[in-house]
Amino acid sequence: MNTKTWTQLRREGVALILAHEPTGLPSALHWGRDLGALADADLAALDRATSRQTAPGTLDAAWRVPLVPQESDGWAGRPGLLATKGGLPVYPRWATTVAAADESSVRFLAVDADSGLELDLRLAIGAGGLVLVEQELTNAGEGTVEVAWLEATLPVPRSADHVTSFSGRWTREKSPLTTPMPRGANVRETRRGRSGHDAPWATLASEGSPRNRGGEVWAVHLGWSADVRHRTDRGPEHLTLLGAGELLRPGEIRLGPGAAHRTPTAYFAWSDAGLDGVADRFHTWMRARPQHPRTPRPLVLNTWEAVYFEHDFERIARLARKAAAVGVERFVLDDGWFPARRSDTAGLGDWTVDREVWPDGLEPLAELVHSLGMQFGLWFEPEMVNLDSDLARAHPEWLLANPASVPSPEGLSFRTQYVLDLADPEAFEHVRSQMSALVADLGIDFIKWDHNRDLVEAVHDGAPGTHAQTKAAYRLIARLKTDHPGLEIESCSSGGARSDLGILEHTDRVWASDSNDPVERQEIQRWTELVLPPELIGAHVGPSPTHSSGRSTPLPYRIATSLQGSAGFEWDLLTCDEEETERITAFAGLYKELRELLHTGSVVHPDLTDPALRVRGVVAPDRSEAVFTIATVASLEDALPERVRLDGLDPERRYEVRVREEIGAARWGWITPAWIGAEPVALSGRVLSEIGLQPPTLWPVQALLVHLRAV
Repeated sequence: MNTKTWTQLRREGVALILAHEPTGLPSALHWGRDLGALADADLAALDRATSRQTAPGTLDAAWRVPLVPQESDGWAGRPGLLATKGGLPVYPRWATTVAAADESSVRFLAVDADSGLELDLRLAIGAGGLVLVEQELTNAGEGTVEVAWLEATLPVPRSADHVTSFSGRWTREKSPLTTPMPRGANVRETRRGRSGHDAPWATLASEGSPRNRGGEVWAVHLGWSADVRHRTDRGPEHLTLLGAGELLRPGEIRLGPGAAHRTPTAYFAWSDAGLDGVADRFHTWMRARPQHPRTPRPLVLNTWEAVYFEHDFERIARLARKAAAVGVERFVLDDGWFPARRSDTAGLGDWTVDREVWPDGLEPLAELVHSLGMQFGLWFEPEMVNLDSDLARAHPEWLLANPASVPSPEGLSFRTQYVLDLADPEAFEHVRSQMSALVADLGIDFIKWDHNRDLVEAVHDGAPGTHAQTKAAYRLIARLKTDHPGLEIESCSSGGARSDLGILEHTDRVWASDSNDPVERQEIQRWTELVLPPELIGAHVGPSPTHSSGRSTPLPYRIATSLQGSAGFEWDLLTCDEEETERITAFAGLYKELRELLHTGSVVHPDLTDPALRVRGVVAPDRSEAVFTIATVASLEDALPERVRLDGLDPERRYEVRVREEIGAARWGWITPAWIGAEPVALSGRVLSEIGLQPPTLWPVQALLVHLRAV
């Protein structure tokens, strides 16, 4: 008797087809293009047509690779679950039932009677066609089960012969590398206690090197803000697996009777429209979340690069007035406002106002900022502490650290700071109460939440504490937002070292990088927006030369780059001359005019051949309007640059094309196309996408902002 059944999930052009029997976990027959509604007879035929072996066969290799593969399945790759009980490995023999199912989601409950383990496995196709996988493992038996890992996987076809992974460093986050798909079981991991500048970010499998606008791509991202593993398994007997899961330290997850471990959500995206198709699935899902920001993203000024630790009310008040005059809508006071904070060596953990620097408190500044019509924001680093602080002196037991490393002559206290153990209820409440009081007293609208160091030897109650610390940070953010409705929070972690979908379940935007070098930002923002929509990515105009790199760049280029995200300034505007002030005032007006389009449209990256050329566009949801940035990061290869195809437009509509010069004029030589001038040109979307525009020979680090409106 054939007891096999099938579940077909479908949504927004994506299908996930699962086969399952009462014994064993379900297997994925297909993840990719929607094949239409298939009858059970068709699903059975598909199962037979794609099977690798006929019963009885052997267990030298699994007939189908289940969603959580094990040795007992004949799987020779990396196990999906590794657990021990009483020091011995657990080899589950699952009995599985379908607990719930609809057109786009299914929930399986699996039980292993011998070990007492229960697995709750949930798969759903969300908005945009993004596949979400969540798992919860419960010890329903006796004794203690130690979980080494529990990872989510989905299969990709053998035609996916290349893999793209990410690394990076401070001020150069999210750097991609594409290689042929490696053979065997391969793992890419981070062990920093936070995502890290070199985090895997996403792993992509593709047919050949991935293209921006075409070809099939399969991607995975893990919504977790600490240690992670991304995996590929390309063995000789089965389809390739793509997956991810939390990296757990030995002894970190120990489940006593009745205890459960819930994995972070793994997000899987399939696209037949290249990298932009992957991004579109992530962006659509993110924008459909109930907590996604709905109000216009304000133009921000953050004071860090303007004043650093040199806080003075009169100077900062002048800066606030100048900010309001040019059109800033959110004014954020950065590090340096609390006791002993004249450098980065003292004061962290003491979230009270330094009365020596601010004798009247921060109330006068908050009142001034609000009276000028701006929101008031304040910087905190709630998960950290300096040893030179009242908090550390009073409660050294609240440090999340190996006692042998405090203090640390070996340098384990990066930036002379340590981690505060928020999993300790008393430490949690201390920080929450101090922050909450300031939010209430000052009417704080926005918190810049920083996290400037890795977690090294993170010991909580004698065991690894990264998992508990990350969960506690999530709880603290959520509690503050619950207690103070309307409060917005930005995740900053030495720039972009914590910008995943886990932290963004609780925060409202991320700081993509501490680099405001617009050349570096062209790449950082491009790969950050592979997962995050631009309205969640802080992108500020800084001074020239840039503080992080020393590179000098023209103001129009810096403005054009800022317009690719949630815009603002990281700049002492009091130093701006009359021409710069006029230009940034025009920029503020242009941002407010265009931000609805920039923050709701589809992001497109036309494929190019010249490595010095960058083209990025945003097309309105109804395709009535678009903005494209044509920029260079070095000198162009040819005197006559390649034509730029403006993708994503309605082929049947005509568009008026003009350069927006509010940002300032770009500079070029040799080639000056006739469409750049006083009289706008009008062309069909088909012509603009198939033939394109001839750009001028832009000099290095120059940018044109091209605005298209349907006529």
